[in-house]
Amino acid sequence: MKDEILKYLKLFLGFFICSLGVIIVIKSDLGFSPWDVLHQGISKVGGITIGQASILVGMGVITLDLFLGEQIGSGTILNILFIGSFMDLILFLDIVPLSSNMVMGVFMMFLGLSVFSVGCYLYISTGLGCGPRDALMVALTKKTNFSVRAVRNTIEISVLVCGYLLGGYAGVGTVIAALFTGSFIQGVFRLFNFDVKSVVHRDIRGEAVSVKRYIFKR
Repeated sequence: MKDEILKYLKLFLGFFICSLGVIIVIKSDLGFSPWDVLHQGISKVGGITIGQASILVGMGVITLDLFLGEQIGSGTILNILFIGSFMDLILFLDIVPLSSNMVMGVFMMFLGLSVFSVGCYLYISTGLGCGPRDALMVALTKKTNFSVRAVRNTIEISVLVCGYLLGGYAGVGTVIAALFTGSFIQGVFRLFNFDVKSVVHRDIRGEAVSVKRYIFKR
């Protein structure tokens, strides 16, 4: 049971760190990351917060993940609910300063991408299910046998175009995020000697079995 508790603590830590990375990128004031260009575009059209838009997009992407045959675990569902919620919380608390110049903005952009990538590693490595966006990355990486960098960059550029057409804010930082997010994630995975293709996530059914075993032992 202790291992399960630690696993979920790692999961939620990963969620928070991912959210923090996203907000650092936003506060760099160089342009939103591609997914957040899409989230902002939807928030403008729908009159909702960027966090709520993130949750809405997550629900749509998880449908595509299921179609591609990727395992959906408790971590996938929790990701949809908590990444967006943590984003709204961090923005509300205003704990990340807004960049005041280009040099600081570039530093914050790359810092945000680094922080986000570490968060991705933390929660994906728990084996409780990727977040919907990362599950899409994993599914396409497995099916195409392309690198994480190539798949992630293709996804980032695609959602950027959609978000921009909806009125999301794109700038030089958006281009940086679109081109380098995949490289940062792949670099962090290599740093931790983590092969995303080897991950076998526990699905919802497996989660129920684990809980049943724990109750039965007690």
